Amino acid sequence: MAEVTVSELAKSVGATEERLLKQMQEAGLPHTSADAKVSAEEKQVLLNFLKSSHGSNGGEESAAPRKITLKRKTTTTLKTGSGTGRKTVNVEVRKKRTYVKRAESEAESEQPELDTSALKKAEEELAAAEQAAAERARAEQEAAEAEARAQAEADAKAKAEAEAKEKAAEEAKAAEQAAAQAESEKAQQATKPEPKPEPKPAPKPEPAPIRSSYVDDIEAMRIAAIERRKKEDEREAAELEEKKARVEAERARLEQEQKERAEKAKEKTAAEAAEKPALRRKLETEVERDDDEPRKRRGGRRGKTGPKKSSKTSLYDAALEVFESDEDEKRSTRSLSRPTLKVKNTHGFKRPTGKQVYEVQLGETITVGDLAKQLNIKSGELIKRLMKMGEMVTINQSLDRDTASLLVEELGHKVVLRSENALEEQLVAQSQEVEGEEVSRAPVVTVMGHVDHGKTSLLDYIRNTKVVSGEAGGITQHIGAYRVPTSQGEIAFLDTPGHAAFTAMRARGAQATDIVILVVAADDGVMPQTEEAIAHAKAAGVPLVVAINKCDKEAADPDRVKNELAAKDVIPEDWGGDTQFIEVSAHTGQGIDDLLEAVSLQSEMLELKAKVGVPATGVVIEARLEKGRGVVATLLVQSGELKRGDIVLAGQSYGRVRAMTNELGKSVKEAGPSTPVELLGLDATPNAGDEFLVVADERKAREVAEQRAEKERSERQQRQQAAKLENMFANMEAGERKVLPVVVKADVRGSLEAIQSALADIGNEEVSVNVVSSGVGGIAENDINLALTSGAIVIGFNTRADVAARKLAETESVEVRYYSVIYNLLDEVKQALSGMLDPEVREDIVGIAEVRDVFRSPKFGAVAGCMVTEGTVYRNKPIRVLRDNVVIYQGELESLRRFKDDVQEVRNGMECGIGVKDYNDVKPGDQIEVFDIVKVAREL
Repeated sequence: MAEVTVSELAKSVGATEERLLKQMQEAGLPHTSADAKVSAEEKQVLLNFLKSSHGSNGGEESAAPRKITLKRKTTTTLKTGSGTGRKTVNVEVRKKRTYVKRAESEAESEQPELDTSALKKAEEELAAAEQAAAERARAEQEAAEAEARAQAEADAKAKAEAEAKEKAAEEAKAAEQAAAQAESEKAQQATKPEPKPEPKPAPKPEPAPIRSSYVDDIEAMRIAAIERRKKEDEREAAELEEKKARVEAERARLEQEQKERAEKAKEKTAAEAAEKPALRRKLETEVERDDDEPRKRRGGRRGKTGPKKSSKTSLYDAALEVFESDEDEKRSTRSLSRPTLKVKNTHGFKRPTGKQVYEVQLGETITVGDLAKQLNIKSGELIKRLMKMGEMVTINQSLDRDTASLLVEELGHKVVLRSENALEEQLVAQSQEVEGEEVSRAPVVTVMGHVDHGKTSLLDYIRNTKVVSGEAGGITQHIGAYRVPTSQGEIAFLDTPGHAAFTAMRARGAQATDIVILVVAADDGVMPQTEEAIAHAKAAGVPLVVAINKCDKEAADPDRVKNELAAKDVIPEDWGGDTQFIEVSAHTGQGIDDLLEAVSLQSEMLELKAKVGVPATGVVIEARLEKGRGVVATLLVQSGELKRGDIVLAGQSYGRVRAMTNELGKSVKEAGPSTPVELLGLDATPNAGDEFLVVADERKAREVAEQRAEKERSERQQRQQAAKLENMFANMEAGERKVLPVVVKADVRGSLEAIQSALADIGNEEVSVNVVSSGVGGIAENDINLALTSGAIVIGFNTRADVAARKLAETESVEVRYYSVIYNLLDEVKQALSGMLDPEVREDIVGIAEVRDVFRSPKFGAVAGCMVTEGTVYRNKPIRVLRDNVVIYQGELESLRRFKDDVQEVRNGMECGIGVKDYNDVKPGDQIEVFDIVKVAREL
């Protein structure tokens, strides 16, 4: 037959080219394209492959095909319409189904394999043990051979040494004998004695075996090693025999299990083979019945036959049933070999487990919800227990440690007390464990005093700068830190504000300092902030040096200052006290050297020391937020050395030091004790006064900072909740308190604290200030949105709003006010609160008229004829009727006449007629008092 292409062959057999190519590839033919040639032999190969895949393999297997395809066709008649439009439609339904009969070998191969993992594991262990024993025996043999070689070499060496000694001894003896013989010959020649027989040589002594104590020890050790190896070999042999026994037992168990499965499979196969004849008979009966069925339906109604059921239908079903029975046989045979898991679906009694005892971690405080979680009980049950103990609590309320411990022990659980600051204490302890060398350090001096007494001017003269000119309003509103080289050595100065609002800043200065310079103006004397500075210094236990400033003025009176300070228990040295008083002038420089010498003397007496070469610790002096630089914090290093790249933990903020500068703005790489620096790198602005330390682990620093923030947040919520509960009934009784909401943004953290503290002190029981939000940095769009939501005004202290915030504030009409002096800020807030106060209502008496007689009028009723005795009586003002100086009626006038004319007012000394509205019980001698209600604005 001529060759044809794949595409031509596909057309002749009625198949697609893709399907034919796929079948040819499955048959192992190399054709991959439709243009490839197909020979007669390749066609035969393809035909044989298709026959085998469809169940026709020739030979014996062809008589019993492995695949059967059954077709089923059903024809029915469908009638539609009625009358002349009635139609009959024949509907033919064809179905085709193919079944594949698996070979017995395949069925057997599908049986699940036995679980031989245990056997394999045991055999692997046995092989490993045998291999290890063989290797150990080989190693021991090699060691024994090496030892034998060493022993042989030692014996040969000892033997050689003995032979050498013996040979040397023989040679010496031979020399001695030769010398003796020579002497004897000489003597014989001289005396010529008779010849005597020569003496026999003495037998040579055998050399004693060389065996020292060292050799004995080696031999004993060798014997002990041989005995130890024998014991180890016996033990390993026993273990090997035990492993072999386990392998044999596992192999026997698997063989027994395999035999049992084979027997069950044979029994099942025999039982189903006995049922097959019945299925065959059923098939034959069904075929005969299907052949007779068409004849039974011919005698239908009206001689018409309904839809005939094809005889092939029942044959189809019967053949399908027989074929499926064969499949079920193999399926059941396979299922027998699988292990089955039988579950007994019955409820049995289980003994209850014992009570679990939990270890409850308790800190200083714990909420009811958290305690319930640790105890694994419902919060409601815990609240009931607390109510029985007399504690009315909610799920979010915090319990103290004693109450929680008592409750946990009552429930039968164990209390484990833990510290809230465990991680923080660990970091502090790690930083203190580092040992360093102690060296002398410069003193830290804080300049304190009343506002406008010349503290910053004094520092400007010492530092040769002009800080005062840069401060708004001519007063210091920021705490400053400087390290100044003087004639007495370097000194670190802290400058504190003197305004009353900056009390907290002065307290921080006193806590971080070694010496306090108290500046008092000679022409002003002791003022409130001077007394406050003295109290801070005494509370911190810091020595004082008093600088009496402005002594160059004509009104200066230093003795007055000494007298006033002596009354405050600050006694000068001239008067027998322990405080140095120095008269200075920041304007002319008078006494500045004496002041520095006094500070130096005081620091020498204190013997100030600090460690170097250890991680730095200190205090945060100030912090602010700058655009483009981020958080800028001013730190005072008190101990150790702060270097660029260190990880700093300060309060609730942490970060790596990216840059450091001194007070002059110059970059520095490290800072030692008593050195103030500004650093960049913290993630948030720390609070002024927070202590900082250098840690080695950034992750732990972050955890401590988050823990501190969470603790402060919870404490603030508790305070707010307590304040709400305490003031709830007071507010209900006194009416709603009027609140002025404000959003405060400041340039530095210290100023922000001072403003918040001052705003909290403003107000009374009727009005108060509510700081909705506060922060450090410029006014942003979020601040305007917050103010818009809460109806607050925005206050910026030495800060400004950005472009987006200004546009939003103008659009939404949000009031934004800027201040650079704290006086002006507090004064305007006071004015705003004063405007919110309800005005004071006052009654002013403007006139009194005395009733002389009463006349009856048909139109007005009782009309009182009066004489104005005081002031002026007005027609449109309220009145009171007094009888015997007691108010009996309060109302208004209905008419006011003089003679026959209605008038608006009647002056003192004139007569008039007065008609009181809705009151006719006026009698002679009564007084009619006319008053005016005046509203007077109140002030805080």
